[in-house]
Order: sequence, then C-alpha cells, then structure tokens
Amino acid sequence: MEKNFVYADNAATTRISDKVLEAMLPWLKEQYGNPSSIYSLGMEAAKAVLNARRLTAEALGASRAAEVFFTAGGSEADNMAVKGAAQLGAKSGRRHIITTNVEHHAVLHTCEYLETRGFEVTYLPVDDKGLMTADQVEKALREDTALVTVMAVNNEIGTVMPIADIGKLCRERGVLFHTDAVQAIGQLEINVQKMDIDMLSLSGHKLHAPKGVGALYVRSGIDLPSLIHGGAQERGKRAGTENVAAIVGLGEAVTAAVTDIAPRNERIKAMRQRLAEGIVSAIPHSRINGDMAQRVSGNVNVSFRGVEGESLLLALDIRGIAASSGSACTSGSIDPSHVLTALGLSAELAKGSLRLTLGDHNTDEDVDYILEVLPETVKRLRRMSPMWQRICKEEGITDYTLE
Repeated sequence: MEKNFVYADNAATTRISDKVLEAMLPWLKEQYGNPSSIYSLGMEAAKAVLNARRLTAEALGASRAAEVFFTAGGSEADNMAVKGAAQLGAKSGRRHIITTNVEHHAVLHTCEYLETRGFEVTYLPVDDKGLMTADQVEKALREDTALVTVMAVNNEIGTVMPIADIGKLCRERGVLFHTDAVQAIGQLEINVQKMDIDMLSLSGHKLHAPKGVGALYVRSGIDLPSLIHGGAQERGKRAGTENVAAIVGLGEAVTAAVTDIAPRNERIKAMRQRLAEGIVSAIPHSRINGDMAQRVSGNVNVSFRGVEGESLLLALDIRGIAASSGSACTSGSIDPSHVLTALGLSAELAKGSLRLTLGDHNTDEDVDYILEVLPETVKRLRRMSPMWQRICKEEGITDYTLE
C-alpha cells in the first residue's frame, strides 16, 4: 500500500483543529481590538481573553481564572515558573532546586542558568525505564529547597511521572512544586488542586491550538516576579499586548483536550500497542525505550542498532512518514538524547532512535503503512552501514540484511 503522507510526530506539534480555527477567525479579522483599550472593540477582546482564561482554569481544575497567565508557549511558562520560584526562595535564603535529569531543556537550561547565579540544583536520576519516585524527592529535600520541578510526561519517551505523590510531599513540606505538563494535557487527568500542584506549564500547539501561545497556572498566594517588564498585561506579570486570537484558540483547544480523555486515548493506545509490537517483531536488534505501562497512549520510542537516526528520518520522509528522533527542540543537535543516555543507552544506540507519536487524526491505515515501510527501510540502511557491519563482525551476529 502507498500513502501520500502519514504524520506521526504529534509530540512535536499538532495541526490546528477546525473548531479552534473557527473560534479564532473573528479575532483575526472583525474583532481586532487591543484588550487594553477602553472602547467597545477593545472591551470585546478583553472579554474573549477572560473567557479563555476561565476555560483554561476549568480544564486544569483551578479554583480561580486569575490563576492562569497566558504566555508565548511552554518554554516561556517553564522559565517564568522556575526563575520566579528561585527568586522567591532566595528572599528567604532558599537557593536549592530539585529536578530530574530527563526534563525538557526549557527546565534544564533554566536550572543551569540559575546555577551560574548561585543556586544549587539536584538532578535526580531515572531508572532504565525512565521513571523516578517521590521517595527520591523526599530524600533530596533540604531546609533551603525553594522549588521542586518535575515534568508530568516525558516528551521523548512518554513516561508518566508520579506528580500527585510529589505534589503531596511538597505541600506537606512547604516547598513549591512546578510541573511541565506540556505533554500531559489531554493525555492524563490533571487537577491542580487535587494533585497539590503549585505551578503548571502547558503549550497550545500540542493541543491542536496554534504555535506561539501557552499558559502558566500559578496557585493563588504565590506572587511570582515578572519575567517580562514593560506593561500591565497579565496582571503585571507578563508585559506585551495579548495575542487574542491564539488565546481564544487555546481556550477552545484545552477544553476539547480534557473532554472524553479515556475513550479517545484507548483508541490511540490500541494503535500504539500494535505499532510497538509490530516494530520489535519485524526488526531484529530493536528495543522500545521507556516503560510501556506508565506511558501516555500515543508514544513509541524505539532504538535500532547499526542505524543513524537522521538517515532513518530522511528515508522515512521520502516515503511520506513524518517522525522524529527525539525532541523537536533539539533536532539540530548532533549530541545523543540526554533522555536516552539517562536510561543507560550508549551514545551509538541513542543516536539510532526513532520517536513515533500518534494522535487524534491517526488511523489504523497509518499504522499499517508505517509497519510496511519501516522494516524495509531499516534493513536497507543497515545494508549500507559500516557501523552495522562492524557490530555484526564483533558480536558474531548473523547479518539478516544479506538474505
């Protein structure tokens, strides 16, 4: 079978849904007012932003709409939370931060920056499945800990972290808890009150909203310092004229994302399971990365010995399959994935990884096509690979590509 195009990179971005686009269009054309203006056109825009704030707060289980701050995306929300919490902690002599070694670079690089400003950061390791525990956090907590920041779902391997347990622990110990939930909204049931989450980051383009819009939930009573100065927007915390159309789209998208999560994800999980099992059964010397039980529904991360990930992606693209070798934010890097090496993979095996992420628009026919194209593509690349030939010679592997 031949298909024109299969999109299997939903963890990188998603296409805007029809309902989101329909909701946005009036605010791009007729209703173009500045929300800070006091005349009717501006006031209508301000009402639209307020409604989107309410929808986002309801989707997260927040107690008040005012706990939601709109940003330009997940990375900005992470920066606002981590830097802001660090500054708050420093005022009372708390200059210690706890995170994991598999966070998104928006958190890791922010923590590294804070280390240059006199903060101490503990990077908790994960096991060979990409999982960690609240016990690890408890053992790392100190009197001067200002913040614990642990992602809800890993963006590369899809593993689910125990954020409710961590939130409960942090609340009991009086330590702020932030979670990067960019890959979790619409995948997991998230309730910031029940899960004792103080701050939560999300991104619109992972939810069928446009790129360039996100949000940060901040629990009432936490007075984060401003990240961007220059105006009174977002209650003085984030200067700059609001992107009304994108914010409206985010409100629509996040509402849809948290509706009927279970049946939607059951369908995607069934496709994911068939895809994962089909890959490892059809391609020798392949391995699934991450835990298959504690994992979001659409993620398959697999490594192939003797294959370069970049060559594999280009070969799949020629056949109309869009995938990635990890986070889209590091696609230009020549270094192996920090997530996969944290699991114990060699640099060579980590560089031979493929991330396939299925979403709402994928079908069983898409899975069929990937399972048709991927095995023959890996076999062809191995046939041409000096690395694969070396592995076969050194380890006495029967080279199936010569059959």
